[in-house]
Amino acid sequence: QEELVESGGGLVQAGGSLRLSCTASSTTATYFVGWFRQSPGNEREFVAAISWNPEYTFYGDSVKGRFTISKDNNKKTVYLQMDGMKPADTAVYYCAADRVLNNFLRTPNKINYWGQGTQVTVSS
Repeated sequence: QEELVESGGGLVQAGGSLRLSCTASSTTATYFVGWFRQSPGNEREFVAAISWNPEYTFYGDSVKGRFTISKDNNKKTVYLQMDGMKPADTAVYYCAADRVLNNFLRTPNKINYWGQGTQVTVSS
């Protein structure tokens, strides 16, 4: 059983930055770990994912060039650095972990592990 604990959400002005953290409770060597977001009335949206070893990164179209996903192997923590933020980035952000990349890209309902979510609000 994998437990994911998120932190780092909050309020930021448009153009500002935030960094989210997701710490896993056990080994993630065979997992992809990533982020989704969901705002009221909208479907869950893929944001970014990273593979543990070797390291590959994947991004949703709406955040490419603005968000960066990274990890610290020793801390079993994945980070989402969000720069150039827009009001449209306002959502609850969820950390997720799964062994199958396609679940992040196409079938998030099949993802095995989710964090509790953290609110990110971008004011205009």
